[in-house]
Amino acid sequence: MKKLDNKVAVITGGTSGMGLATAKRFVAEGAYVFIMGRRQRELDAAVKDIGTHVMGVQGDIAKLADLDRLYEIVKAQKGRVDIVFANAGVGEFVATDAMTEAHFDTTFDVNVKGTLFTVQKALPLFNDGGSIILTGSIATVKGIPAFGVYSSSKAAIRSFVRTWTLELKDRKIRANVISPGTIDTPILAPLPKPAIAQIVAGIPMGRIGSADEIAKAAVFLASDDSSFVTGIELFVDGGTAQV
Repeated sequence: MKKLDNKVAVITGGTSGMGLATAKRFVAEGAYVFIMGRRQRELDAAVKDIGTHVMGVQGDIAKLADLDRLYEIVKAQKGRVDIVFANAGVGEFVATDAMTEAHFDTTFDVNVKGTLFTVQKALPLFNDGGSIILTGSIATVKGIPAFGVYSSSKAAIRSFVRTWTLELKDRKIRANVISPGTIDTPILAPLPKPAIAQIVAGIPMGRIGSADEIAKAAVFLASDDSSFVTGIELFVDGGTAQV
């Protein structure tokens, strides 16, 4: 028996990187997955890449009407949700003296408001005993210059999980955060090699992580392997934020 047999999962930010890798893992473990992404072309490519037991829904988590449409489709197709991996997020390096209202609003609209309502709007469809997984960041515990708004938005993510652990305990819905370190995803592509080397130098394990390593952690938190695990922040960072 596979770890996620007959489970229905929703993954936001599922068209590339950690979200796509997790969708593939979930399907391999027996789940049916709905992935949400903003760009239709990338969404179609991800669905084709995953291959089976998947449906793509175009939308932006910062737009509540798009989330309503997502869950209308989930309800019509499957009638329930067992797992939500609220993974979609944005981040941009902007020094404090250069921050704008637009930068703040964009970051918090996606990372905080979008994540909150991704979960809230799933609750009427959520099976008791289900699993909520959020994508956090080591930026909540590491001081990173010019990353203050992003870091604070991810601190809100950590706080949500503590609240939901208590609010949803009677339904036995578990809520946890995965906080990645530096992961080999398309977001790193523009960085020059010296910058990558500097990042690697600060990772105790001496390498960048893979998207599939995040996916494996997500399978753990989504499955009964973590049946007594809730409210935690699971760092998958090669030790970066731990020493």
